[in-house]
Amino acid sequence: MTSNMYEVGLDKNEANYQPLSPLPFLERAATVFPDHIAVIHGNTKVTYSEFYRRCRQFASVLAARGIGRGDTVSVMLANTPPMLEAHYAVPMCGAVLHAINTRLDASVIAFQLEHGESKVLITDTAFSSTIDAALEKTKAGPLVIDYSDPVFPQTGERLGSDDYETLVKSGDPDFPWLMPNDEWDAIALNYTSGTTGDPKGVVYHHRGACLIAQGNIITASIAKHAVYLWTLPMFHCNGWCFPWTIAAVNGTHVCLREVRADAIWASLVDNEVTLLCGAPVVMSALLSATDKEKRTLPKPVDFFTAAAPPPEAVLASMSEAGFNVTHLYGLTEVYGPAVVNDWHSEWDVLPSAQKATLKARQGVRYHALEELDVLDPETMQPVPRDGETLGEVMFRGNVVMKGYLKNRQATDEAFKDGWFHSGDLGVVYPDGYIQLKDRSKDIIISGGENISSIEIEDVLYKHSAVIAAAVVAMPHEKWGETPCAFIELVESSELTAEDMTLWCKQHMASFKVPRHFVFQEIIKTSTGKVQKFLLREQAINLAGHNES
Repeated sequence: MTSNMYEVGLDKNEANYQPLSPLPFLERAATVFPDHIAVIHGNTKVTYSEFYRRCRQFASVLAARGIGRGDTVSVMLANTPPMLEAHYAVPMCGAVLHAINTRLDASVIAFQLEHGESKVLITDTAFSSTIDAALEKTKAGPLVIDYSDPVFPQTGERLGSDDYETLVKSGDPDFPWLMPNDEWDAIALNYTSGTTGDPKGVVYHHRGACLIAQGNIITASIAKHAVYLWTLPMFHCNGWCFPWTIAAVNGTHVCLREVRADAIWASLVDNEVTLLCGAPVVMSALLSATDKEKRTLPKPVDFFTAAAPPPEAVLASMSEAGFNVTHLYGLTEVYGPAVVNDWHSEWDVLPSAQKATLKARQGVRYHALEELDVLDPETMQPVPRDGETLGEVMFRGNVVMKGYLKNRQATDEAFKDGWFHSGDLGVVYPDGYIQLKDRSKDIIISGGENISSIEIEDVLYKHSAVIAAAVVAMPHEKWGETPCAFIELVESSELTAEDMTLWCKQHMASFKVPRHFVFQEIIKTSTGKVQKFLLREQAINLAGHNES
C-alpha cells in the first residue's frame, strides 16, 4: 500500500495543534480590548480585564478546594455576572458547569445534584428556600457557596459558610488556567425537561461549544462590540452558548435579573442594545407593554427566537416596533439552536400570506452543523423534497452532544444508525428548507388520519383575539383521538367555542377541526415552552368527564 506523503513526518504537535475550546475567547478579548465594557449589571460596569481577572480568581479558588478535571460544579443563578463568570471559571480549572433551571422544584434539583455528582453548588440567595429543600433530599450534599446580589439585593437566607464575592477577591488573578486535555472533554451538563420520567443529562464538549459559539456569530451576523441583552435564561443550553459568543466579538453582556417589559425596554435604549434572544413570550411582553414603558428604538434591534414560529401579526408588530426577528430551531442535545430560517431578500416583495408561509419554516442548518435532514426512521432514507412527506428531523455533526450522562441505552437510541434522532416530525421543501409538523408523540391519529397539532395551532394563532394556543390529543370513543385546543385570549375578548369552530372550518379540513376548546392561561416552562404533557392530562380528564 502506498503511503500518503502528506502524513509522513507531518505530525500533530504543540506548535500546530491545540484542542478547540471557547475559553481563549475571553483571554483574547481581555488582551486586545482590556478597557472595553464586558458586563453591565444595573449601574455596575465591568471591563474585559476585570472580567478575565475575576474568572481566573474564582477558578483558582475552585482548584484550591480540590475541584479539577471531570468534577461537576452546579450553579443556581439568575442572569447575573457570576453566571457569566461560571461559564469560564468552572472549565478553567477543568471542571464541568451544570446550570440549573431556576424554575425547578426541590425534588428535581436534588435528583440533578446527585445524578451529576455535584461537588460545589453556587446559589443566589433569591433561591435559598428551594435549594435548602433540595439539599435536604440529597445524601451527600455539595459545598455551598452563596451569592448575594449587591446591585439588586435579595431577601433569601445564606445556606453555606462561603460567600461568592469574598472568595473571588481571595483568588489568584494570575492563576494558570487549564485548557482541556482533549477538545472532546466535557465542558457543561444540561438536563432535559424530564416530562416523561427523570431528566436526562446532556453532556457538551469543548469542541462543540467553541464551534457553535462561532456559528452564532456567522448565523446572526453579529458585529464586533455587539451589545447583547440577556432575556434568554443562561441556564437554557448555556444561553445558546452566547456567554462564549459575545466574548469572541469583544461584545458587552447586559445582565437582566427579571424579564420584565419595563426593564427590557429601558435597557434596550439606555445600553444601546444590538441583539437579544428569547422565546415568543418575550415578544409578547414587549408588545403588551404600556405606552409609558415602551421606548423608541434609535436603530433596529435583532431578535432571535426559537420554539413555535411567531404568528404573522406578532412579526408585523415587532417589525413596527423596530425589531428584526429571525426564527431558529434546535434542541438541548445540539447546544440549542442549530437551524435557522435564513431569509432571502427576494422574499421581501412576496404577498404577506406567502411570506408568512415561508417564515413558518424552521429552515436550514447552521454553518457549524455538518448535516441536517428529514429521514424515514425505519429505512433511514431521506423523505421526498415535496413539503408533504413526513419524516423525523435528524442531525449529524460536531455540535451534537457527547451523549446522556450515565445513560448508555438512551444515548444508543438517540444515535441509532449514525444520526441524532430529534423526535421531531417534519417535511423538506424543494429548496431544502425543513418545517416541523409535530413531535412524534404529538401527532394526533383520528380515525386513521394523521393530524398535525402544529398545523391547527398555526390556524388558531391567525385569529386576532388569540394570544397563545396549544393543541393535544383527546381520547374519543369512536375516532380514537380528536384534537383538543387550549386557547389564551386577549383580555377583552368574548370569543366562544362556536366562534373558533367556525374560524377553523374556514381554514382547514373539517376532520382536523378541534372537537373541544378550552379557554385558559396556557402553562409554559421558564423557557417559554408549552407544557403539553400537562395539557394532555387535562384533555384526558375532560374526555372522562364528558363520557360520564
